[in-house]
Amino acid sequence: MSNQLKADIALLFVTVGWGASFILTKEALAQVETFNFLTIRFAIAFVISSLIFFKKIMRTNKKTLKYSILLGVVLYAHYAFQTVGLNYTSASKSAFITGFNVVMVPILSALLNKTIPEKKVIVSALLALTGLGLLTLKQNITKVNIGDVYTLVCAIIFTFYIILVGKYTLKVDSISLAVMQLGVVGLLNFVTTITVETPIIPKDSGVWFDILVLSLVCTSGAYIIQSVAQRYTSSSHAALIYTGEPVFAAIFGYVLFNETLGMKGTIGALMIMTSMIMVEVDLQKLFKIKRRRVGSPLQK
Repeated sequence: MSNQLKADIALLFVTVGWGASFILTKEALAQVETFNFLTIRFAIAFVISSLIFFKKIMRTNKKTLKYSILLGVVLYAHYAFQTVGLNYTSASKSAFITGFNVVMVPILSALLNKTIPEKKVIVSALLALTGLGLLTLKQNITKVNIGDVYTLVCAIIFTFYIILVGKYTLKVDSISLAVMQLGVVGLLNFVTTITVETPIIPKDSGVWFDILVLSLVCTSGAYIIQSVAQRYTSSSHAALIYTGEPVFAAIFGYVLFNETLGMKGTIGALMIMTSMIMVEVDLQKLFKIKRRRVGSPLQK
């Protein structure tokens, strides 16, 4: 098994966890304010990760710390917009909008590298935008759900995050980079919650179950795996794997909360998923391979 295949499988498990995280987060937000919740989630993830990788953390250098702070700030902004947005929109819709970053990653990468995006990327982006409109718009543009807008901003921010992780994880120790950024996110959320909220310690056991799963599986485990795995695969390839996130979120949302997107929303979601696959899969090459396999017995 190649390193890239191992990385892809690892990222797929991360994607399943993130798909479930939308549901768990929405449950927790019913009883805990946004930044209060994020503070607890990332603080637990940072402490547990630091204890497990204590020796690596003690060897963290200035370069790793610099990259960790930058990634932590970006990740903080991503979660701030996403979690606030979840207060106003469904978990499955939030996941589908967040998945829009799979189209933006190759476009932004092309712009940063000063190259012209491929035609299929442009077509995919237009298809995704149309799908996004069907998914989020209600009667007219004045009826846009504010939660959908927040989530779209979160998707744009996460696009930068994926590209930066792919860049920085090749320059420093991946595990130290992942763990330190969790601490930065936790600290920024702590400052925010004591400034704009009235932080509490949750008493409900159900909320603590959600927070612990989110902290250990969807945060600590997921971001460490992501940081290591992206050493062996491209940012665009990782983004394609993340397209499974809204699918798993929709499944969990339907099973646990009976959430449905409706006919228009389902069509929009399918358009976004189609655009995500189009932007990454070389269909022309794929069809050539299939035709060659079908024709090979005749050629003999």
